[in-house]
Amino acid sequence: MRVTIASAVVSATGVPTEVVVVGIGADGWASLPSSSRDLVLGASVLWGGSRHLSLVPSVPGQERVPWPSPLAASLPGLLSEYAGRPVVALASGDPLVSGIATTLLDLGAPVRVVPAVSSVALARARMGWSAESCEVVSLVGRPIERLVLHLAPSRWILVLSSDASTPAAVASLLTSSGWGSSRLTVLGDLGSRSESSTSGVASSWSAESPALNVIAIEVAGNGLASWAPGLPDDAYEHDGQLTKRDLRASALARLMPAPGQLLWDVGAGAGSVGIEWMRAHSTCRTLAIESDPARAARIARNAHALGVPDLHVVEGRAPSALADLEAPDAIFVGGGATREGVLDTCLKVLKPGGRLVVHGVTLETETVLAKAYAKHGGELTRIGVETAAPVGTFTGWAPARAVTQWALSGTPSS
Repeated sequence: MRVTIASAVVSATGVPTEVVVVGIGADGWASLPSSSRDLVLGASVLWGGSRHLSLVPSVPGQERVPWPSPLAASLPGLLSEYAGRPVVALASGDPLVSGIATTLLDLGAPVRVVPAVSSVALARARMGWSAESCEVVSLVGRPIERLVLHLAPSRWILVLSSDASTPAAVASLLTSSGWGSSRLTVLGDLGSRSESSTSGVASSWSAESPALNVIAIEVAGNGLASWAPGLPDDAYEHDGQLTKRDLRASALARLMPAPGQLLWDVGAGAGSVGIEWMRAHSTCRTLAIESDPARAARIARNAHALGVPDLHVVEGRAPSALADLEAPDAIFVGGGATREGVLDTCLKVLKPGGRLVVHGVTLETETVLAKAYAKHGGELTRIGVETAAPVGTFTGWAPARAVTQWALSGTPSS
């Protein structure tokens, strides 16, 4: 399987002249200011969800178009269908908070946003939490495991739910990951006459929730909570093909994760380097290239368990599996460096200012890395790690196999 990460952008000529996205609260038409009402009543074309469209009065001659399903795949066609025409679209609260305005902007549509009070603002008000004191995590159409990355003792988190099932799923996830003593408050139908609030502890959560809800989490427990590189080895499911924590920390220090950047984890094994690259920041991305199907499946399981379910696994053998992938900002080669074409391909595709780290444990790999160092420069390091272990009734040092590490930053010299 080959994966290319890219965003779909429609042609600027195949979109409406403008899409005015008007935010509307759960209390509907009554809460809209006159300026927003005028936009809705004066629109010749009105888009929105069926619920949103039902909240506004009918207008003779107005064309009303419910959002198509599936929404993401159908939006480019909808934009093209109304090319050259002005459109008004309805959205919940602030359309730029996990909303349709963001999606339309990503597609290249000309968008003007008229926001209402967001569910996030209402939730903070109900909880008495300042914007600086809490974090917002959207699970709308996203894997629930994304939440794991943000969990730490005493943190306050607002979760934007997908539907009524999200609170129970969040409670289960918190419990299974060591945060079962966290307190949950499910705020339903915020801003409406039917607004509700239900609280409880994650480990004993059994309450039913409304379809529209925001979850406030007061995190408590003893789960894994670190963004630093070098998680314990037993945090990973593996078959021995694992970059151990001290070596992992050394590699990531040289790979230098940065927001929005992409890593290739070549010969990924258990996926630990790529996973911890993504744990460094919620916008970091990884393509994990692994030829063994069992290990590829294991990488995906590890990524979900450690809070980065959006990691992409490319099942195949380098260098052929690297063809047509998005150019990376950094590359880690944990296996396969002696295979012809692997290092050459990595050096060729690396973006300007990119970083490359390669590990080797055999004499053959060490020879390859020594030649690469002599040709391109960088940093060549031999790392030996010893850990205390029983020696009879005493304690001695047990050495692990030494690893040769070649690290290159910036454009390689010829």
